[in-house]
Amino acid sequence: MAEHTSSSITVEAAPADVMGVIADFARYPEWTGEVKEAEVLEEDAAGRAEKVRLLLDAGAIKDDHTLAYTWTGADEVSWTLVKSQMLRSLDGSYRLTPLDGGRRTEVTYQLTVDVKIPMLGMIKRKAEKVIIDRALAGLKKRVESGA
Repeated sequence: MAEHTSSSITVEAAPADVMGVIADFARYPEWTGEVKEAEVLEEDAAGRAEKVRLLLDAGAIKDDHTLAYTWTGADEVSWTLVKSQMLRSLDGSYRLTPLDGGRRTEVTYQLTVDVKIPMLGMIKRKAEKVIIDRALAGLKKRVESGA
């Protein structure tokens, strides 16, 4: 079984506000840094993204990949890799936990990445940690700025 990397952050906003930013793929290039383009390819009956194409530029890693999303209630979304040039697998999730009666939210991001090029497990986990920490910091800043 593949190992995953996980981290959490507290956002000073309600879970619905946090999920609103997570679900707004068109605006990812404005706050994620590495995502240069995001295009929703398919939506479910509720209008939530089911398949999203992302153009990623993370310095040494540039990739055009498609992810399939699964929404679990209003507080969790997970994804798996559909196709990619550089990745063998990419599985992740955001799980939101309300704090202080729903005025704040703990966001837990879990990620497992497997690249097509050989990479030591230790280096891969460090890269996962950097991706997670940047994503959580960007999400927190975006939600709390009210943008």
